[in-house]
Amino acid sequence: MGEARDLFINGLEILGISYNEGQIEAFSRLLSELKKWNRAYNLTGLRTDADIVIKHFLDSLLFHKVLPKAVHTVADIGSGAGFPGIPMKIIQPELSVTLVEPSQKKAQFLAHIQRKLRLDRLRIINARVEDVQGERFDAAVTRALFSVPEFIDKAERLLNVNGVLILNKGPKVGEELRYVTGREIRRQDMILPFQRSVRHLVVIGKKQTS
Repeated sequence: MGEARDLFINGLEILGISYNEGQIEAFSRLLSELKKWNRAYNLTGLRTDADIVIKHFLDSLLFHKVLPKAVHTVADIGSGAGFPGIPMKIIQPELSVTLVEPSQKKAQFLAHIQRKLRLDRLRIINARVEDVQGERFDAAVTRALFSVPEFIDKAERLLNVNGVLILNKGPKVGEELRYVTGREIRRQDMILPFQRSVRHLVVIGKKQTS
């Protein structure tokens, strides 16, 4: 990983995320495999090591900063090439993570990464979130794939009683949150390391019923 490794470690330290050598090695292998598969399958539009480290790895780990301690099971909805689910799993291996991804080629890549990194308690569901049945999670997460109301509509049914939805959103987050009522909402704004862009991490509880 070379310079990318140093960049990633610096990013982890900026975010205050602890790590060990085995985890850094896992991210190095993830970077290598993603680049290899990307040449054939176009899994991501990011091409440089630095962009992948910052905009996929570190951006995904912002979820780690806001994940409630009571969360043990996580569904990554519309996981794509595994973000944020795989970085969250690597940095917090005790989590049970399910990656929900409708694209077959991306699901194949996710299964390959699971085998390559020997990630226990990591599942891949090759389906749209609307078609997932009989599953319950402590948290459902997504990166900018849905608006806040859309994500609530599609993913809330997959939550346990005290489960939460977590989104990584851009500058329109305030406008989207105007339409969300009757829920506990926590928002944390963070600067993505080495970028000037602000990420808005939103944690939303299930609708309160009287």
